[in-house]
Amino acid sequence: MRVQVAIIGAGPSGLLLSQLLHLAGIDTVVVERRSAAYVLGRIRAGVLEHGTVDLLRRAQCASRLDDEALIHDGFDIAFLGERLHIDLKDLTGGSSVTVYGQTEVTRDLMQAREALGGTLIYEADDVQPHGFDGERPYVTYRKDGAEQRIDCDYIAGCDGYHGICRASVPKGAINTFERVYPFGWLGLLTERPPVSDELIYCAHERGFALCSMRSQSRSRYYVQCGLDERVEDWSDDRFWDELRHRLPAPAAQALQTGPAIEKSIAPLRSFVAEPMTFGRLFLAGDAAHIVPPTGAKGLNLAASDIHYLSNAFIAHYNDGDAGLLDRYSETALKRVWKAERFSWWMTRLLHTFDADDGFVARLKQAEFDYLKSSRASRTSLAENYVGLPY
Repeated sequence: MRVQVAIIGAGPSGLLLSQLLHLAGIDTVVVERRSAAYVLGRIRAGVLEHGTVDLLRRAQCASRLDDEALIHDGFDIAFLGERLHIDLKDLTGGSSVTVYGQTEVTRDLMQAREALGGTLIYEADDVQPHGFDGERPYVTYRKDGAEQRIDCDYIAGCDGYHGICRASVPKGAINTFERVYPFGWLGLLTERPPVSDELIYCAHERGFALCSMRSQSRSRYYVQCGLDERVEDWSDDRFWDELRHRLPAPAAQALQTGPAIEKSIAPLRSFVAEPMTFGRLFLAGDAAHIVPPTGAKGLNLAASDIHYLSNAFIAHYNDGDAGLLDRYSETALKRVWKAERFSWWMTRLLHTFDADDGFVARLKQAEFDYLKSSRASRTSLAENYVGLPY
């Protein structure tokens, strides 16, 4: 098989890149080591920046999103008993965020690729990129016991933090920056109406909590927990009791509890790999960077990578201009680091760290007081939350 762009990884970034390139007349194939059902089964974020929504519309796969998604014009921060509303629409001149689960984004992209006859290869064993430091890159894999090879012009590594693409780059050619946080998020998904019309981010002496949702009838809640804790240690009743402790009193009283559909613990980390281009291999999404989920930037940052990368491939193939490809890493990383800063700031403000002392506690209180008193400070928060321009 020969294609122009071989894409490793069938998560949202790989599928979105394939869809956008297909619409521009560029031939792609997507290779994924997991099954389609496994990819769809991953429960992830669901807050989309306006730029991400526009990109999905450009990819012609946002009709269900436009029909079913929830539009949020703001969110609340509850800080040690005080509650502050962040009016996104007012502070940003009209921008909002869209609540639509990553699982649904992935489903829509899968269906869009299948409708256009896109080549998606699932359950591919031992996927390996080769020759990306030269002019004839190729990808190998095993399928049903047979060795397969895809020749291509370029390889897009969209295979996540643990994928093979970044791991295939020679160590001397890549720099990594990482901050591992000493806690995780215990998340619970339930078929109950959300406790609030908009998200509530809670900072409490017992730890962080978040009230989110996937729809008007399905809620997603999180509590900060230790990295040594196990999901099995948390019964549904224990989770609901702990969540109530951390919520403002009106929210705790209004909370509708129910059995968990899904429950999991996710560790938090910040991670960036530089550069994001190695010869004819281009990294995108979690393969190149991870952000803590506090600022809702993971999927959105992957989408911005695909915006830059798809435009670069289209300019190269359709206009004969390789300039955007040459500048892809530099351009994408500027936005990556801004999102890393914002996610780190929100994580530091809202979570409880074991090493925090009275000095840190007073700094956090001063930060929250400044948010309350300063429209400029709230505007900065809102601009980052709805998404900085591409």
